[in-house]
Amino acid sequence: MKATSTISNRPSRNPHYSKAKRPSMASSHGSPNGIGKNRPSSSTQTTQRRALSPTSSVDVLKRQRTIQLNALSRDIKKLLEEEYREEVMEYMLDMEKRTMSSAAAMDMQPELQWEMRPCLVDFLIEVHVQFRLRPETLYLAMNIVDRYVSRRVVYKKHYQLVGCSALWIAAKFEDAKDRVPTVQDLHQMCRGTYDESAFIQMEGHVLATIQWTVGHPTAEAWLRIACTSVCFEDTETQHVARFIMETTLFYREFVDFPPSVLANASLLLGRHVLGKARRAHEMTPEILEAVRVLDELYSTRIQEISPVLVDKYNPSYFSNASAKTVRFYLNGGRFDFTPIPVLAPVTPLRQPLSNRPMSVCSNTSDISTPSSCSETDDEMPITPHTPMFPLHPVNAPNAQDKENIPSGMTAQHVNVFKSYDQDTSMHFAAPGQFSILYGQQRSALSDLNASRG
Repeated sequence: MKATSTISNRPSRNPHYSKAKRPSMASSHGSPNGIGKNRPSSSTQTTQRRALSPTSSVDVLKRQRTIQLNALSRDIKKLLEEEYREEVMEYMLDMEKRTMSSAAAMDMQPELQWEMRPCLVDFLIEVHVQFRLRPETLYLAMNIVDRYVSRRVVYKKHYQLVGCSALWIAAKFEDAKDRVPTVQDLHQMCRGTYDESAFIQMEGHVLATIQWTVGHPTAEAWLRIACTSVCFEDTETQHVARFIMETTLFYREFVDFPPSVLANASLLLGRHVLGKARRAHEMTPEILEAVRVLDELYSTRIQEISPVLVDKYNPSYFSNASAKTVRFYLNGGRFDFTPIPVLAPVTPLRQPLSNRPMSVCSNTSDISTPSSCSETDDEMPITPHTPMFPLHPVNAPNAQDKENIPSGMTAQHVNVFKSYDQDTSMHFAAPGQFSILYGQQRSALSDLNASRG
């Protein structure tokens, strides 16, 4: 066996026993003698460390990302999705039909009453706001609840458990992982009414009942399409439309309406509340029927609107949407169902050519382009264009325009062109005759060139 030495060539891990390294060129800031400059004070180092902390760097990256996203123009976003817009709309409409609930089936519940629905929606809105979930999550949760109640018998004591499980499923489907509430959070929200295992069991039962079809085109998704596709709506209009649209979650009258119809109806009514003009393409029979139900609800039962929902949309960051809507109906406002008059299409008259502006600083000709008067009109060249009437193939407008005629020549040298113009038969001659007559006039040109030589 070989003798092993206790002395190792590796440096010691203890910093007290390791050899001190010579200061490098980098640490000495380029000093050839290895003597570094004075280090900054501890307060400066602390400030630099705070400036370069991970939290602040992440915030800077987030702000930069937000600025970059805001810098993208709306036209570029439209170009990115314009190619697939029709296919996406068709898929959403098909998915909307396959994930609808039935109010008639929900009427057959032995214990559940429609008066219990506002209490459940208020509870889900409070949980939704506390965990700062996306708007789509709330609509998807209520859609899952309605689909489950349409197919299963639900007892009164399990109604809140179904709602919490549906919100849990929707949050997992729509939101980020750090926003999804845990089982312990749901247990605390229900004040210990249900065990933690009950939420897990109900989650599996709900998913099996809806056949694991979680995706659903919510009214929030349709509202975003309506606000950014044809006409871009401002923030105030979107907030008022969202408040009106969220009201539809409380009442039975809106269960059978498709989410696409509710979104467009809420946007139409929101624009009317803010005093904006209506659009003809929005006033379809389905949308007008939903607007009629909404308008009737706000005008007759404005005091029954959920206080939780009113408080949610009352702050200034929601443009005081609830206060503006409630004030509109308390003052006796109603939606105007008068049809928009459609004017017959009128063909615009074509202006005559004589009304076109011509330059007064330059001589206009048949082959010059109309231009405006300016100080540099004499210096700038005139771009020729094709005239409205055909020019003579040989005749020139002026004798001075011919390049092969010297400036000292008089008009008698170009009489050959006058004789050509006086021959009116040339203008109505056949193509064969035109070549003969044209050949008869070529001799004068050759004589003229010979005299110049």
